[in-house]
Amino acid sequence: MACILPQTKSAAVNPLKSSQPLGAALAYLGVGGAIPLFHGSQGCTSFALVLCVRHFKEAIPLQTTAMDAVATILGGAGNLEEAILNLKRRAKPKLIGICTTALVETRGEDFAGDLANIKRDRADELAGTEIVLASTPDFEGAIEEGWAKAVTSLIEGITTPGEQRRDQKKIAILPGWHLTVADIELLRETVESFGLKPVILPDISGSLDGTVPDDRWVPTTYGGTAIDEIRQLGTCSQAVAIGEHMRGAAEALQAKAGVPYALFEQLVGMKVIDRFMSMLSMIAGNPVPVSIRRRRAQLQDALLDGHFHFGGKRIAIAAEPDHLLQLATFFKGMGAEIVAAVSTTGTSGILTKVPADAVQIGDLSDLESMARLANVDLIVTHSHGRQAAERLGVPLMRVGFPIFDRLGSQHKLTILYQGTRDMIFDVANVFQARHCASPASLDHFRNRETPR
Repeated sequence: MACILPQTKSAAVNPLKSSQPLGAALAYLGVGGAIPLFHGSQGCTSFALVLCVRHFKEAIPLQTTAMDAVATILGGAGNLEEAILNLKRRAKPKLIGICTTALVETRGEDFAGDLANIKRDRADELAGTEIVLASTPDFEGAIEEGWAKAVTSLIEGITTPGEQRRDQKKIAILPGWHLTVADIELLRETVESFGLKPVILPDISGSLDGTVPDDRWVPTTYGGTAIDEIRQLGTCSQAVAIGEHMRGAAEALQAKAGVPYALFEQLVGMKVIDRFMSMLSMIAGNPVPVSIRRRRAQLQDALLDGHFHFGGKRIAIAAEPDHLLQLATFFKGMGAEIVAAVSTTGTSGILTKVPADAVQIGDLSDLESMARLANVDLIVTHSHGRQAAERLGVPLMRVGFPIFDRLGSQHKLTILYQGTRDMIFDVANVFQARHCASPASLDHFRNRETPR
């Protein structure tokens, strides 16, 4: 069991985490016809927007209530109402997802009450648009908590309550924030290969996958989970949550519609993936498809080919709690040693399961200090870790959010048989490139003295 070391600094030197409202906005972007709305200042929204645009290389429909000094003092209900009505008139979204920021949360406003009054007084004008609220102050939590709160708000605000007639072939998938576009696409294809019908919430593979609508500009998201699908989640026979931070959303669905759920802390590694496939096979009443068995055989071969390059390597990882567990489990399973582990928040109980002696709650400067002392072979974190890697002369494996100095990060697989196989090859190639053997180094007699 890992020991959790609390944060000791009063300020972040090189920030690791992204804020809660950003995580909530990303989740809302996985819904079709949606616009996330930051309830706060323009600066809060601009910062999140820049990160999203640099990471996804796409136009991001993110809006703000543009709170100024007067509105902050007197209250932001008027700004919230005006922003909602403007978005409805101009963009006609199917969903407005409100993410609160530290500016308004610190004042202690009754956001839920304000929103209820707006919905009641403006019911006719807002007809056809769902509006949900996630309380996501910047001063606590991180991107993981914001994503989870947004998904929970979608279920609690839109899903039809009460027991409904179940479709035994229909299952709800609640993916964690750290799954890429490619991961979610692979999840859908895998579930469908068993003859099942997946409803994925949120589904960023439909809205942030790099496609562009034909012959028109769309002011909202142009893909993702449909509102009707969210409304009918109660007809699913089973829900599957991926990541401990999605437990709350799965419990909300169970409480509202009676849908049972299974939780997978991560989907990397032969044992847990086998369990996932067995569950799908049991639900569908069908054997595991031949194509998936072939992927499993490929992973077995990759494990055999790649483990030589991982053995004894010293790894430093900085990531959100569930993502940290996934990455650390992967490297530990390949024979590497996790000598430095840093996470964003200590509120997640999953951190104690990270296969490391200790997990430091901190920032990337903490990671750099720990990596220097431990003489690591690889640093694993997002693009803001590149300077630390350069100073230490160590390769950087870019994961998570944001990745802005490489193309195609959203199309990399990281889960199930195929994603685990690809990660083995990617990391092994990094190690090989750094320690490439030369003909001279293979000469065992190069250091022997010449006899006289």
